[in-house]
Amino acid sequence: MQNPKYVVNQVLVSSILNWVISGQIAIPEIQRPFVWSASKVRDLLDSLYQGFPIGYVIAWKNPDAKLKDGSTAEGKKVLIDGQQRVVALTAAVLGREVVNKDYKKIRIKIAFNPLEEKFEVINPAIEKDIRWIPDISVIMKGDADLFEIAADYLIKNPDADKRKVQNVIIKLKNLSERQIGFIELESDLGIETVTEIFIRINSEGVVLSQADFAMSKIASYGDYGAILRKYIDYFCHLAKFPEFFATLKENDSDFSKSKYITKIEWLKNIQDDLYDPDYSDLLRVAFTSEFNRGKLTDLVSLLSGRNFEKRIFEKNISEESFQRLEKSIDNFTNQTNFERFLMIIKSAGFIDKSMITSSNSINFAYILYLKLKDSKYDPAKIESLVRKWFVLSILTGRYSSSAESAFDYDIRNMAEDYEKYINTTISAELSDSFWEIGLIENLKRSVVSNPFINVFFASQVKENNKGFLSTDITVRDMIIHRGDIHHIFPKAYLRTKYNSRNDYNQIANYVYMQSEINIQVGKKSPEEYFGEIINQIKTGDIKYGGITDMGTLSDNLSQHCIPESIFSMTLDNYFDFLDQRRKLIAQKIKKYYQEL
Repeated sequence: MQNPKYVVNQVLVSSILNWVISGQIAIPEIQRPFVWSASKVRDLLDSLYQGFPIGYVIAWKNPDAKLKDGSTAEGKKVLIDGQQRVVALTAAVLGREVVNKDYKKIRIKIAFNPLEEKFEVINPAIEKDIRWIPDISVIMKGDADLFEIAADYLIKNPDADKRKVQNVIIKLKNLSERQIGFIELESDLGIETVTEIFIRINSEGVVLSQADFAMSKIASYGDYGAILRKYIDYFCHLAKFPEFFATLKENDSDFSKSKYITKIEWLKNIQDDLYDPDYSDLLRVAFTSEFNRGKLTDLVSLLSGRNFEKRIFEKNISEESFQRLEKSIDNFTNQTNFERFLMIIKSAGFIDKSMITSSNSINFAYILYLKLKDSKYDPAKIESLVRKWFVLSILTGRYSSSAESAFDYDIRNMAEDYEKYINTTISAELSDSFWEIGLIENLKRSVVSNPFINVFFASQVKENNKGFLSTDITVRDMIIHRGDIHHIFPKAYLRTKYNSRNDYNQIANYVYMQSEINIQVGKKSPEEYFGEIINQIKTGDIKYGGITDMGTLSDNLSQHCIPESIFSMTLDNYFDFLDQRRKLIAQKIKKYYQEL
């Protein structure tokens, strides 16, 4: 008979809260911001008071690790599911502050009406109402004098039933003796098994990522782990909301006094949102670049102290892994590294986050940058290799599925000779057949966020191309200022014959075009509006942009890979136009890639 993978018990609320107080359950100040509304906290308490079930709390026991002296350090319980419920109880019952979704410390006070046995979120009206006890935490404290609390309430409410008030207050106090289902997963279970158990037990079908498990492991490593986790969370939040820095300093004095505050302070002045990593991105880049492994399951194992050869857990491996992880996080968050890397990505023409549809592609590009820099490659060589690998990964969808396995494969094979591996991969993946057949086939799509059209736009940015039929406004300008992508063959014109979106929204029919030019194009066929442009060149009567000579027009069409046969094209020529333009786009992307 197999050993059970987890143990199910009924545990007192007071026991869980005591585990939180003693640190036996790892719930750092910022494990995830508390996202419950105060009314949901109220409902949780009412359910407990009424004796209704509130679901299971799931914890994963950290493995017992061997110490250098041969003794064993008992592992803590890492909370996997039920954090919001447990934090809600610590807030309302213990009176502790919580960190909300804006990373601000708040107190959630739940009031109680003994006459109606009703809970409510505190508000000014309730606070003034003598029928309410404004904060139940004063009753729930271990040393609370219930008779004194009841007597004080009865003085304010002399008409109340004395016995009922006393009994109800005792009943409220006994809320901490209610039982909660507590599932403890065995320490030797792998992440995949823990994930499967979690999904099967969790009725909401929430999926935990491997990064979630890694963050929980980090948080369970005492005060050091808790502040390291804050370091990760705060960096990611500041990257998106630089203005948050003032709130951070005001609300978290402990972190503000730590060495980590100076490592992320530079973000307060940064407005660039090209790469706003979340904690999963940061962990993946930091771990892979330092440990030469691509699977976050390995990070969880290493932080737990796993010796892969002996298949035991050792405290010194855990300590060393935390030190190496901190070092790699420092490399990730370093201002020079981060800004230099973004400069390289922008130099490839990717100047806006809307152009980057694969977070894994930019993550691995940053890994590669950090590895090449650590290996003392020439800066110019680093720039070229990072650009080429980044664009290759987008063009080939290298990390679009089974990303972790691809990360693991690449980082292990690159380690011997980065440049050789990159060039060999380029030769294999971007052969003539890719440029002449594969890429053209991939351009036969109808989604504007298609990665291939974004590479084309990046090539236009890099070449400083003008917008379609524009003389002054560049594609770069329109991307930065959220300009519009429009149809060369107008959609309304195409819909007179073709009803399918797959037809009229082909990406080979897209260009960056000024809105005022698009308005002039309207529903006209290319034959008609290009006839008007030719007349504009002859007469100087400006209607479309500012083009006044054939040389400028021809150059503009070339920049947008539009065949000059467009002058006489109508509905009957639409699909022939798409075929011609796809080939021209593929040629332009190939030339762009070879010059990266």
